[in-house]
Amino acid sequence: MKTKINFGYLIFLSVVAALGGFLFGYDTAVISGTIVQVTHLFQLDSLQQGWYVGCALVGSIVGVLMAGILSDMTGRKRTMIFSAILFSASAIGCAFSTDFNQLVVYRIIGGVGIGIVSVVSPLYISEVSVAAYRGRLVSLYQVAITVGFLGAYLTNYILLQFGKGDISLMASWLNRLFITEVWRGMLGMETFPALFFLVIIFFIPESPRWLLLKGREAEAFSVFSEIYRDGGDVKAQLNETLSVIRCESKSEWALLFKPEILKIVMIGVCIAILGQFMGVNAVLYYGPSIFESAGLSSGDSLFSQVLVGLVNMLTSILALIIIDRVGRKKMVYYGVSGMIVSLLLIGGYFILNRSISISSLFLLVFFLCYIFCCAISICAVVWVLLSEMYPAKIRGLGMSIAGFALWVGTYLIGQLTPWMLLTLTPAGTFFLFAVMCVPYILIIWKLIPETTGKSLEEIEQNWIK
Repeated sequence: MKTKINFGYLIFLSVVAALGGFLFGYDTAVISGTIVQVTHLFQLDSLQQGWYVGCALVGSIVGVLMAGILSDMTGRKRTMIFSAILFSASAIGCAFSTDFNQLVVYRIIGGVGIGIVSVVSPLYISEVSVAAYRGRLVSLYQVAITVGFLGAYLTNYILLQFGKGDISLMASWLNRLFITEVWRGMLGMETFPALFFLVIIFFIPESPRWLLLKGREAEAFSVFSEIYRDGGDVKAQLNETLSVIRCESKSEWALLFKPEILKIVMIGVCIAILGQFMGVNAVLYYGPSIFESAGLSSGDSLFSQVLVGLVNMLTSILALIIIDRVGRKKMVYYGVSGMIVSLLLIGGYFILNRSISISSLFLLVFFLCYIFCCAISICAVVWVLLSEMYPAKIRGLGMSIAGFALWVGTYLIGQLTPWMLLTLTPAGTFFLFAVMCVPYILIIWKLIPETTGKSLEEIEQNWIK
C-alpha cells in the first residue's frame, strides 16, 4: 500500500538533525590547521601535542556513553539541544582560552558534543523517517560530516591567508582572533553553525516513537500527522508502533540480557569497531605522511589529501542517492570487496616501489579507489544499520554502546597506525587492513538481515521472533 508522505517536511527534520554531523566533521577536522600554531604559542612537547589532538576523543567517549541514557530519559530533541550548547561553549571557550589547560578543557567539552550527536542525530532521523526513504535520510548525516570536514579545511585556509595579509582590524580582540593568533579564529568560527543548530532545533518536534514510549500518544499522533498526509496512514503507523512497544515491559537494561537482544547489541559492537580497523581513519588522519613515505613532496601530499577528502564527500552524496535502491547489504558486498582489492594494490605498490620506480600517480589512484569504495559502503551504511537495527526500548542505549565501540576503535587506530607503519611497514599495514575487511563482510552476510524498505517495527519483529 502506497502512503502519501510530506517529503518536504521529512527533509527539513533530517537536515536539521544532520547539522549535528556537520559540527562533528568541522570540530574533528579544524584541529589539523591549528596544531603548529598552538604548539608554538604554548611551547608544547610531543606528549602535550598528542594530548591536544586527542583530548576531544576522550570527550567523545564520554558523550556516547551519556547519549543513550540522556536520549531515552529526556528525549532525542532535548539531547540534541544539549549537544548544541556544548558545541557553542567549546567554540567560544577555545577562541578565548588564556592557557593550554583551558584550551584542553574546552576541546573535551566539544568532544562530548561530538559523541552525543554521533548517536542521537542519526537516531532521530531514523525514528522520524518512513521506510522507503530512511536509508537516504539517515545518510544525510554522513554527508554532513564530510561537508563539515571540507568546511573546516576551507575555513582554515581562508583565515590563514587573511591573517598573512597586511590588514589590521579595529578591535584588539579581533586582531588576536584573526591576525596574530589565527588558530583562535579557526576554532571560534564553529560558534556560528553551533548557535544556528541550537536555534533551529526548537523548530522540530520530538521523535514520535520516543513520545509513544513515554505514553504521550496525542503528541505522537500530531507528529505523525505532519509526516503522513493521510489519516489512515497516521493511525496505521501509530498502532503498529504501539503494538511493538507493548510487547516488551522490562526495563532497558534488563532487556540487554535477553539472548536475542544481546545478539543484536554484540553485532552492532562488531560492525562499529571492525569498521575502524579497515583503514579509513588511518588514511584520513595520516594520509599526508603516508604519501610522503612514498616519495611525494609535502605540497603534493597535502594536495593528494584534498583529493581524498573531495572524493569522500562526493561519494557520500552518491551513496545517499542509491542506498534505498541498491540495498544496505549489496552496498557493503560491492564496496568492501572493492576496498580489499584497493588495499592489496596499495600494499603491493609499497613492496614493488622498493625495487623499481613506480609513479606516485598509481598510489593516488589506488587511494582514491579505496576511499570511493569505503564511502559508498561502510561509511554510508554503518549509521543507517545502527540506527534501525535495535528495538525501540533500547534503541538509544544500543546506539550508545555501538557508538562507544566505534570511538574506542577510532582511538586505537589513531594510536596504533604510526606504530604499524613503522613496525609492519606501509605494505604490511595495508595488507592487515585488507584482512580485517573479511570478518566485516561475513558478519553483514550471515548475521544481519536486509532492512531496505522495511519499517522500524518490521525490522524489530524480524530480530525478535
